Amino acid sequence: MKPFLASLVSLGIAAYCGPAHAQYPSKPITFVIPFAAGGDSDLSGRNVAQHAQKYLNNQPIVAVNRVGASGTIGAAAVRTAPADGYTLLVARIATHAIMPALDSRLSYKWNDFTMLSLIELNPFICFVKADAPWKNAAELIASTRAYPGRLNFSTSGIGTSQNMSVQYLMTLAGLTKDHAVGIHYKGGGEVTTAVLGGQVHFACNNAPTVIPQIKAGALRGMFVMPVRLPELADVPSAREAGFPEMEKIVGWTALMGPPGLPKEVVDRWVDTFARLAKDPDWQQGNARIGGIAAIRSPAETEKFVREQYELYDKLVGALGIRQ
Repeated sequence: MKPFLASLVSLGIAAYCGPAHAQYPSKPITFVIPFAAGGDSDLSGRNVAQHAQKYLNNQPIVAVNRVGASGTIGAAAVRTAPADGYTLLVARIATHAIMPALDSRLSYKWNDFTMLSLIELNPFICFVKADAPWKNAAELIASTRAYPGRLNFSTSGIGTSQNMSVQYLMTLAGLTKDHAVGIHYKGGGEVTTAVLGGQVHFACNNAPTVIPQIKAGALRGMFVMPVRLPELADVPSAREAGFPEMEKIVGWTALMGPPGLPKEVVDRWVDTFARLAKDPDWQQGNARIGGIAAIRSPAETEKFVREQYELYDKLVGALGIRQ
């Protein structure tokens, strides 16, 4: 009887433990998107949500926009959410690289999360109006050096990638933050529009709002990051333009959870992203929003995010703008 009872106990344990690991998810998952609808993080997060469901027991993934403070309100909310895999963060460069470097008062650190995967990269372009006198980046930098404080550029705020990219470019060129004047606008669309309208001399911005204007002949691309884009064959990469370090300036989106996510949840998402990487529907959706697919392991994602944080931490320190 004892062997028989032992077998029953063993089967009972297996029956108890097995479903607990296999059932995730057993209810809808919430993606907290810390920026407004229609932005890069929103489009990327919703693209993942739409196509990942079929690999997650067909459980719905509900995208919720929780905006404010350059994305840090939404990020902080996920940081303190239950570590059960049902509340996840669509993280961005602002939430996990720029703002943690810029604001020492944040309630979280860049690595206070469970990394699941990098999702995609967003090409960045530095550009001027098509009729501007500068034919390339070297000429633009030369004018900025010769006439400090005379040239200006558009940004969507001090702690945004549009601002930090130009600051990094000037640092690489041996210029100070005062050599060009940043004019702040409400969003990325206005950053591009300001150059088109002649309100500012130049800008660096996410590619989607810039590519159509370059194709139409209204803007001239100085260089693109991280590599040349097929649709802009005449615009050199940052490396080709003489600024290889600018390859590090790129938008990105990643999926993260609260600290301490169970291994089975992490493993399920690793498997899901491996499937998405081969999913033509997800790939096409990603291409439509201008993203470069960049799915990586949790460890690779953490390494990437760390390098991005360290880049901006060093830049913020050099500029003396830490808050």
